[in-house]
Amino acid sequence: MWETAVYAFVAFLVILDPPGTAAVFAAMTRNVPDQHRRVMARRATVMAAMMLFAFALAGEWLLRVMGITLPAFRIGGGILLLLLAADMVFARQSGLRSTTPVEEAEAAEREDITVFPLAFPLIAGPGALTSVVLMMGRAQGDPLATLAVLAVLGLALLIVLAALLAAGHVLKLLGITGAHVISRVLGVLLAALAAQFVLDGLRQALPGLG
Repeated sequence: MWETAVYAFVAFLVILDPPGTAAVFAAMTRNVPDQHRRVMARRATVMAAMMLFAFALAGEWLLRVMGITLPAFRIGGGILLLLLAADMVFARQSGLRSTTPVEEAEAAEREDITVFPLAFPLIAGPGALTSVVLMMGRAQGDPLATLAVLAVLGLALLIVLAALLAAGHVLKLLGITGAHVISRVLGVLLAALAAQFVLDGLRQALPGLG
């Protein structure tokens, strides 16, 4: 259980990337009053949490309904996370977790970015949703391991919320360059996690690989 909890916690922190998310949030809300920025941060985190916990609890059921096996999802999800890791390492914007230039232009015209692009895709993006289902699959139905995954997901979201509430200070402390450096380091870790997901999926799908 503890191994699963630690593994999931590291994965969630890497994918959610609190410093990078806070830096983007601060840049998008530079002209927003502090009180309204804090309200948006809290609401967006709650909305993202609802999406992530829904996927955590119903993700495997949805896969069964669609006829998708968990090994196949591990392989596909691992490839998706590998693409996300490449984006983080090379500071590219493909829309997997960050916003595209078109989405940034749309967000700049909004007074409230709570739902889009903050809750989705900055916090609960495709990579985060995929990782939640994969981590629940890793728990293999063990009640304690499942609770541990849900608990560390909640803890990771609280860390994201704390980073968003301190977004202005985070941006001043790290700067855009510093946030990108941290994201690149986390991207390397995410690439390793993604490769592990793919290998686990291949071992389950093709037992002969050992």
